[in-house]
Amino acid sequence: MSRRLPSLTALRAFEAAARHRSFSRAAAELHVTPAAVSQLVKQLEDTLKVKLFKRGKTLALSDAAATAIPFFSDAFDRLEQAVNRLRGGESAGPLVVSTPPAFAAHWLIPRLDDFHAKHPEIELRLLATRRLVDFEVEDVDVALRFGRGPFPGLHAEKLLTETLLPVAAPAVAAKIKKPRDLLTCTLLNDESQAVDPTRPDWETWLASFGLSPKQPLRLRHFSDANLVIQAAIAKLGVALVWHSLVADALRAGSLVRVLGKSLATDKAYHLVTPPGRLHLDKVAAFRKWILSQLKR
Repeated sequence: MSRRLPSLTALRAFEAAARHRSFSRAAAELHVTPAAVSQLVKQLEDTLKVKLFKRGKTLALSDAAATAIPFFSDAFDRLEQAVNRLRGGESAGPLVVSTPPAFAAHWLIPRLDDFHAKHPEIELRLLATRRLVDFEVEDVDVALRFGRGPFPGLHAEKLLTETLLPVAAPAVAAKIKKPRDLLTCTLLNDESQAVDPTRPDWETWLASFGLSPKQPLRLRHFSDANLVIQAAIAKLGVALVWHSLVADALRAGSLVRVLGKSLATDKAYHLVTPPGRLHLDKVAAFRKWILSQLKR
């Protein structure tokens, strides 16, 4: 069945104008004049017999266009990926790495300048998400996954075994002399870890010191590990966190260990990729680089 589509040039002009909310910025991207973009959009409106923009002091999408534009943007992204594959096979295009948001923010991003310096030819895109990506349907090359494994059907390498420890800003930690002092402290809790019943919580941590609270703990809840860490730096309480997420903050002195006790776990970060992608230069370069960073 043949596809009955309007002019691809007109669709591209519409998508760029909708994304930028501006004919002039769309024109700069497409290397044409704003008048040419406006004319192409008008041609598309005439062909489809529908208004795409509400023209006024600002350029606003019509209701119909607002519903459709995410599909157009996705289609052009996929078209670009297809063209890149034609140009250079699977090695062409950016290296897409999926990673948990907190690990991206506190471990990976602070080290990316080194990767870019060593591999300026590779465009790296981070997909920060807690969900597990599906390599069969998503355009992702490598995932950094946290847990025990196994990862059936995938090449997986253990990168970093985790420990759990309490940390606080120096001014807060200075007031904690013995484990029992934690019972009267504000304890920062990462609610996103509730999906993992095997992760030790504050009650488990206190029990390792032989403490069983008689009164409810003074917990302050946050929806994400990033928020817990920032709250600890802001002196809002004591955080129970994975070591890799605060290693740089501990070195910088913005956080310090509380009571000096860490709890070893069987959790680890793993590098995961489909076996067929290991041979790609961009995947091999990232794998070699991250392993070298961990050796440091």
